[in-house]
Amino acid sequence: MTHSSSLEDTRNMAATLSGEFADLAQIKKQLISVIAQCKERGLVHSVKASELAFSLPSLPLDEVPPALPLTEEDALDLDALCLAKSYFDLKEYDRAAYFLRGCRSQKAYFLYMYSRYLSGEKKKDDETVDSLGPLEKGQVRNEALRELRVELSKKHSAGELDGFALYLYGVVLRKLDLLKEAVNIFVAATHALPLHWGAWLELCNLITNTEMLKSLSLPDCWVRDFFMAHVYTELQMIKEALQKYQSLTEAGLTKSTYIISQIAVAYHNIRDIDQALGLFNELREQDPFRIENMDTFSNLLYVRSMKPELSYLAHNLVEIDKYRVETCCVIGNYYSLRSQHEKAALYFQRALKLNPRCLGAWTLMGHEYMEMKNTSAAIQAYRHAIEVNKRDYRAWYGLGQTYEILKMPFYSLYYYRKAHQLRPNDSRMLVALGECYEKLSQQIEAKKCYWRAYSVGDVERMALLKLAKLHEQLNESDDAAQCYIIYIQDIFSCGEQLEHAEVSTALRYLGQYYFKNKLYDEASLCAQRCCDYNDAREEGKALLRQISAVREQGESSSTDLSLPIVFNPLSNTTTPVRRVAPLDLSSVTP
Repeated sequence: MTHSSSLEDTRNMAATLSGEFADLAQIKKQLISVIAQCKERGLVHSVKASELAFSLPSLPLDEVPPALPLTEEDALDLDALCLAKSYFDLKEYDRAAYFLRGCRSQKAYFLYMYSRYLSGEKKKDDETVDSLGPLEKGQVRNEALRELRVELSKKHSAGELDGFALYLYGVVLRKLDLLKEAVNIFVAATHALPLHWGAWLELCNLITNTEMLKSLSLPDCWVRDFFMAHVYTELQMIKEALQKYQSLTEAGLTKSTYIISQIAVAYHNIRDIDQALGLFNELREQDPFRIENMDTFSNLLYVRSMKPELSYLAHNLVEIDKYRVETCCVIGNYYSLRSQHEKAALYFQRALKLNPRCLGAWTLMGHEYMEMKNTSAAIQAYRHAIEVNKRDYRAWYGLGQTYEILKMPFYSLYYYRKAHQLRPNDSRMLVALGECYEKLSQQIEAKKCYWRAYSVGDVERMALLKLAKLHEQLNESDDAAQCYIIYIQDIFSCGEQLEHAEVSTALRYLGQYYFKNKLYDEASLCAQRCCDYNDAREEGKALLRQISAVREQGESSSTDLSLPIVFNPLSNTTTPVRRVAPLDLSSVTP
């Protein structure tokens, strides 16, 4: 797709969205209505609707939507519902369910079933919180699920479930691992009640690829745009996600903290750390007591080794609420940055006691066990992360690293392939795959992986080096030289002063390569540059002496100043590399 057509698509999308969001006052009314309905039923997902409503202009008094009218059944159940809701708010779920028995209204029926579901969840958590560690938590189940499924299934067959009850039915099916049925029910829930974000969110967590997303018949509603952007982020389709969020902000939702946080998470996923940090700082200014997404913010601070900022964030969140999952993850990251891996693992375990389905905590705990050389515990943690979300490339990648440490390259290859499927344009996955193929003596595949890693934008600037060294081992000197040339040109063109040992390795090789090919001027330049590095200085001086000796004997440089094309494009046995002239080092300074 050309750049102009991509811009045109973005404009078309923005035009479509602006049409859907033309009447922001109407959207605000819908949000106020659904917030009230969710609150009556004890559903916490109303917070997203509240955040969105807050970002929109206030309505005049005569336009504020009235409360929904009561049906006859609602009126009959009103006293029992008010009493049960009070007990529900106190988290006395069995008590709430007891007083709702026999109620006939849709609202009371939902609260009755939801109370029973949450009672089962609470008992499950109480049973496991002290007796078992987080690694064994998956073995305990909510005993109420099967009964709830049977009852909800009968009601569903009779067509008696409203949008909220369909949502609960879907959650029960998902908890019982009946995922295909759950997807169908969540789709039905979005049609029955398009404004309930909880149903959309559950559906998003079950979508595994774009084909599955395209196959779904979703309602044509403005909430769908939020859902699509969220799914794109989860499926690592970050460009599409950012286009959607950009269109939503242009449609009049610039003040939405939800959208700001989602854009920040998207930038985090593509490792655009500066953009993500800027957005998270903006989010903290707008909502200083926010805890949600702060674990992602701490990941960015960790990657940048920003110890004071991470320490401040950890202390700040402890003051707000030290028993939140995100707080525990932030503290875990802080201790990990200080290389106190036992303490870090302890806080990630605390996070998992609070929420066994916390994906980030499982993955980060796996990383800590890796640092502590406890490979069996790391494998278990990564496997739990994959159980929570099969799309988590970090867990697949972590498993690959663990089996690599255990010197089991076939296993590593399998897990790295999985990670690569989820992140096809991530150079780290490709470099890891290349290393595996090298260990398995599959040099052709390794070469392809290293070159592909360079082509997609090598984050760690290691792909060309590894490719050059592989060519060197195979005595493919022309190929190795070309890779070293491109590597040095890339390093110097970026003005980066990193990996000096590797730069000197490249210069040493090129000096000898040019000398053997009688390109003495180029060999001399490489030797002079070698003298700038401690580990290559002596070899550089020795090469300069050799060049001087040759020149004194009257031997002239070769007149062929161009390296041959050493790769046939798109050949099955080699990797395509562009033709490169001999390295001109006169204009660059390491």
